[in-house]
Amino acid sequence: MAVPLISAIICTHNREQYLGAAIDSLLSQTLDSYEVIVVDNASTDGTAAVAKARLDSPKVSYVYEPALGLSVARNTGAAAAQAPIIAYLDDDAEASAGWLAALLAVFDRNQKVAIAGGKVTLIWPPNAQPPRWLSDDLSSGLGAYDLGNDLVYIQQPALTPRGLNYAVRKQFLDSVGGFDTHLGRVGKNLLSNEEQQMTRLALDQGWQVAYVPDALAAHNVAPARMKPAWFLSRSWWQGISESYREQASGTTGLWQLRSGGERLVRGLYKTLKYIHRPAQRFENFAYAYGQIAYLGSVTNHLIRHRDRPQTVV
Repeated sequence: MAVPLISAIICTHNREQYLGAAIDSLLSQTLDSYEVIVVDNASTDGTAAVAKARLDSPKVSYVYEPALGLSVARNTGAAAAQAPIIAYLDDDAEASAGWLAALLAVFDRNQKVAIAGGKVTLIWPPNAQPPRWLSDDLSSGLGAYDLGNDLVYIQQPALTPRGLNYAVRKQFLDSVGGFDTHLGRVGKNLLSNEEQQMTRLALDQGWQVAYVPDALAAHNVAPARMKPAWFLSRSWWQGISESYREQASGTTGLWQLRSGGERLVRGLYKTLKYIHRPAQRFENFAYAYGQIAYLGSVTNHLIRHRDRPQTVV
């Protein structure tokens, strides 16, 4: 069989209820030359059966990765991929029919593109509506991502494409040693920032990062994620993730305590300022909550490394 033009990878852990739709959306692409790799990351539910039921398609292959961790699973999928471009789709997302074609086109047109991702809409559970306390900014925590209807070359790592709709040139991925396994979800913890770190590396090395609006995917919102406790947990892990990202980039020091403290105070102030506006109030409370986790992680790191030189920024 000819080498595929692009490899679509789904890394999955205990998501049997959504996985079938994710794989089926990849089997309905308009593009002809591609492969689908399902990386089963230590699942204990019916994930393997869902994936293997689709192995009758010559495009689909199944890989089991026993070491738990999204970044580990992504690297396993990349190692198995045959194509020069790798596209990651979450196990609870569904790709539009032209998803792979739109991603591949931007890499083909511009050899300086290392990373690309597309617009993400949300699929709410049946008969459910967005909660009144959920702001547009917090919705991004559910995967929503929209920079408009035109191609955008991203200059700020914070605007990097969502990991659920994310493609990378394998040449670049190999050159940086794959995804950082100290970042990214592991089981039920919500560590993140691995995509932001990857974008920072790409931009620092002179590569380009693209937002491709036509590469559309939709993300299922699980009922558990419509509760305030889930957003607080996610914000907590976001704070820890930011601390880990700064450690990975070598930019740590006492300045982190000042910066995190300022963000905590700002979040608490805005929580009180918007006390009568549920969405803005909760958004700022969750933000402040995450800064507590950030400060705790930074403090632990500085104590462990107090005798080493620190970077001042």
